[in-house]
Amino acid sequence: QVLLVESGGGSVQAGGSLTLSCATSRYIDTMPCIAWFRQPPGKEREGVVGLYFGGSIIYFDDSVRGRFTVSQNDRNTMILQMDSLKPEDTAMYYCAAGPSYGSRCLRETSNYNNWGQGTQVTVSS
Repeated sequence: QVLLVESGGGSVQAGGSLTLSCATSRYIDTMPCIAWFRQPPGKEREGVVGLYFGGSIIYFDDSVRGRFTVSQNDRNTMILQMDSLKPEDTAMYYCAAGPSYGSRCLRETSNYNNWGQGTQVTVSS
């Protein structure tokens, strides 16, 4: 089991930036993927981007490519830098830890069994 805590959410105007952090309690080699998901109001939770520790990044949502950047500060912290934010980016953002498929992270929520509590991002037009 690993605990995850998101931080950094808030409210910004369109075109603004926010930086989200996901702090994990420990690294578990059977769960090398840390992924960001988001759930807009009234919609299902969907994958945004996944990071395979020490390796590859995969964008699950093409609408964020070129605007969102993911990085690993240290073994236990993942950063999601969100630039050029749009109103449609408004959602509760979650990070999750789970196993990989080879060295790739999967987009399905069912692949992840450890979740943070979420942090709200609101983008106004």
